[in-house]
Amino acid sequence: MAPPDLPLFERDREQAVLSAVIGELRSGRPALVTVTGEPGLGQNELLRWAAGQARDRGVHVLAARATSAEHELRYGVVAQLLAPEDRDIATRLFVAPQRPGGLPGLNHLLTACHDRPTLLVVQDVQWLDPASLRWLEALARRLPRAPLALLTSTTGTAIDRPEWSVGTPLTGLASTIELALPPLTTSGVSAAVRTVCGVPGDTDFTDALAQATRGVPAVVHEVLLRFTRTGCAPRAEHVEHLRALTAEVVGDHAAQALSELRDPVAVDVLRALAVCGDLLDFPLVCTLAGLHPVPEARLRATLMASGLLTPRDGSPPGHDAVVRARILEEMPAADRADLYARAARLAQRVAVADQGIAELLLRARPVGAPWAVATLRRGFAAALRSGRRDRATAYLARALDEPLRSEERARVELQLASVQMVTAPTAAERRLHGLIRSTGTGTGLRSQAVDLCLLGGDTRAARLAQPTGPGTLGDPAPCDADVPAPRRGSGTGSPPGRRARAVAGDATAPRGANTSDPAHRDGSDEHPERTATADNDATVSERDELATVGDRHELATVSERHELIALLRVARFLRHEETCPGVPPAPALPEHSHSPAVAGVRAWEHAMAGVHLEASRRLARAAFAPDPGGRPPLVTPRLFACRALFLTDDGDEAEAHLATLLNEAHRQRAAIAIAHVLAVRADLHLRHGRPDAAARDLAAAEAELPPARLHPLFVPYWASLNLVADLQNGRPDRAREIAARPVPSLSEECATSAYLLFARGVLARSEDDPQRARAYFRACGRWLLHYGCVNPAVLPWRSLAAEAAHALGDDAEALRLTREEVRLAARWGTRSALGRAELGLAVVIRENRTEHFRAAVATLSESPARTDYTRAVLELASAESAEAERRTALALTSRRASTAGGVAPGPLPGFSQAPPAPAGVPPGRGAAPHPRPPAGWPALSPAEHETALLAASGLANREIATTLSVTTRAVELRLSGVYRKLRIRGREELRALRYGPEGG
Repeated sequence: MAPPDLPLFERDREQAVLSAVIGELRSGRPALVTVTGEPGLGQNELLRWAAGQARDRGVHVLAARATSAEHELRYGVVAQLLAPEDRDIATRLFVAPQRPGGLPGLNHLLTACHDRPTLLVVQDVQWLDPASLRWLEALARRLPRAPLALLTSTTGTAIDRPEWSVGTPLTGLASTIELALPPLTTSGVSAAVRTVCGVPGDTDFTDALAQATRGVPAVVHEVLLRFTRTGCAPRAEHVEHLRALTAEVVGDHAAQALSELRDPVAVDVLRALAVCGDLLDFPLVCTLAGLHPVPEARLRATLMASGLLTPRDGSPPGHDAVVRARILEEMPAADRADLYARAARLAQRVAVADQGIAELLLRARPVGAPWAVATLRRGFAAALRSGRRDRATAYLARALDEPLRSEERARVELQLASVQMVTAPTAAERRLHGLIRSTGTGTGLRSQAVDLCLLGGDTRAARLAQPTGPGTLGDPAPCDADVPAPRRGSGTGSPPGRRARAVAGDATAPRGANTSDPAHRDGSDEHPERTATADNDATVSERDELATVGDRHELATVSERHELIALLRVARFLRHEETCPGVPPAPALPEHSHSPAVAGVRAWEHAMAGVHLEASRRLARAAFAPDPGGRPPLVTPRLFACRALFLTDDGDEAEAHLATLLNEAHRQRAAIAIAHVLAVRADLHLRHGRPDAAARDLAAAEAELPPARLHPLFVPYWASLNLVADLQNGRPDRAREIAARPVPSLSEECATSAYLLFARGVLARSEDDPQRARAYFRACGRWLLHYGCVNPAVLPWRSLAAEAAHALGDDAEALRLTREEVRLAARWGTRSALGRAELGLAVVIRENRTEHFRAAVATLSESPARTDYTRAVLELASAESAEAERRTALALTSRRASTAGGVAPGPLPGFSQAPPAPAGVPPGRGAAPHPRPPAGWPALSPAEHETALLAASGLANREIATTLSVTTRAVELRLSGVYRKLRIRGREELRALRYGPEGG
């Protein structure tokens, strides 16, 4: 109900109509006025105002109010109307027996009206008792013969609709008016704020109040009263507090209306509507509420009259969320859960959308039907598609409440944990640890659980999966007992030991190879023919064994053991825990295994050690082959296989595999896997000289896995990628900000710390700070060597540390580091690693610099390292310019343009924000120092930097375009940007500045 002091905002039209009715009533003209509207719009307040106006103008007023409590009280409203005229009327009406067709007191009232005009005011006629309703209808038919007006209010739909609406013939010549009250407009709400609070409200505050209250004056008034009691001003900063108060008031109104609803059938239907009114139409809701004799139309009218149900845009009636919640709060918890379960069954029978049924099941007791789990899983997928991860996890958690088979339960647990790795990583780890410890987990699920834990940064899970007894993870090659004997009569003549080795054998590793040491593992490079024969023999033996072995469970056990060993090796790489007391060393990879996971990890270990290039390439490709036993593929080993392909100069192949991994992760809705695949692909883009694509992938990865949710073990790697991408995209300020961010303490214990140290060194190098750069590169090298990484293709820290030492005048250290990198790069064997090493040597060596640059250009011309090749050409052009031999550089440039286009080097390796000076006499040893670069030089982007150096070296636009593999128009645009930023007028001034930039 509206408070009695509620101001009648925006009711001027209605007040004018009622004033006119009262004036005509004094002239003897009868009228019948009905004021309608939703509860709280001020109908009764308007009737009280009209009654006061009538009394002031000498009109006799009789008033009554119908209530739900007196709906069954005969003549309850009539007794209230006639009591001022006859004090004994109530006794006669309530006690005396009802006579057919009797209308007590009506004739007496009509007779009295001839002497004085009378206004009858009846509030809330939707609650009229049947006898009073007939009495008032009879009065309406007699209105034309008496100076009497009937003024009533209703909430829109009375239980039994009075027959005095507009146009009815019952009223004859009497004026019949219906006034429908609208909600307050924004201006009306603003006026209410000014009146109640005493000061005007902010626009945001007023708009929020109008939206939250829907302009209902009673709610607006009460909310403002409570708001002013808090002492707050109507300002935008208090909007959230205002919304909370509005929810309170709406809930209180709903509770009051619910307490006044006396009909138990209406209450049951109301509760059913609160549960599924948005999913089922009204007849089905009534069916859900149970069998009852009350007609549907009467139930609808009763609920509309209560104000707890309102029509919306012609659709079935619905509830506000607050009203719905308050209705359901009144129910016992068990009854509420049962009602939701019955609603879910009914919705499933009538084919409601999956997410609607899933919402019902969330609050229902277990229904024990197979369709419930299937529906919840489909709802989970739909919620993930719409980005509602919290809802998706709620659906799967609810599915676990249903009775499930052990393997199906484990799969649901794994699927739930894959999402919780982003939303609730601690809960996901607990769930996955339970799966890992479980002995009844289905085929491949334990390995998948460990794989998922590693993606989340949990390296302990790999040790939790370590079995005890004869078949421990420490056994590099399972004994014959690991594989059961073949069935009798199988037709195989292979001895048991050979069959065991064939099933667990590695088709890519020769027999007898020592794989415990990555530096001496897999001698297939030296004996390719013997390796091919071993491959064929192992494959045939494996097929024969799979066809004859009876106990597939034992085979699955062997495969799972090998996968877990591979994952444990990954955990060891991510974080060294073997120095901790009581932690055993990680076992070596199995000597013979057909597991793709083992192949992927072994490929990475070869690449880290910088040995067996062809074996690493072949193993990386084998990581993407289907598992012979049909086991599901793991993500982490394949990611490491892709990274190995980066280092073997097979970036295009790695990119194709990453696209496959990304599509697979999207199909499985695994956000944690999507994020890691995108990060590795960003690494690939940086190696290929595509910093803009890298930045897009990193942004997409952070959208899937926010940085706040990223495990500390991966923070350095992601930070290094972002830092280098920003540097290459010409945003040094953002790169400095990333470099300055503190990292968690755990981040300093993992292998990926080397990437961040290297990236910080690259940043210091671009800022012309060789002292700091050398410190970072040395620290990076120490960390990589600590984890067994000697391959310069991973991070060429030696050559960059050598360039920094050369700039500081330490030629001995510079030569030692560069020659060591050349030796290691030659052992690894890729053209890009060797070319970078030769370029680093050419920069720091003093003798035959030009020849060394030529060797670097020749090597890099056959590699995909486009950015490093461009830098080598620039350095060679600079060196030959002094010797007037630029023709050689141009010839090599033309040769490069005629070869197949490749892509750039490593994420960090190929980056060259500010190339070092061409080798010469080191500073401090009698050499004239190079002039500082011009003021605008740091503002150039990497592309503009390369173009400017080539132009300063004397190359024409067409030659520059051929060297950089771009169009001539692109070169012109870049040079225009260079001229603008350096504030020069053309190529001649750029040539004059040539030695400054190259010396920077």
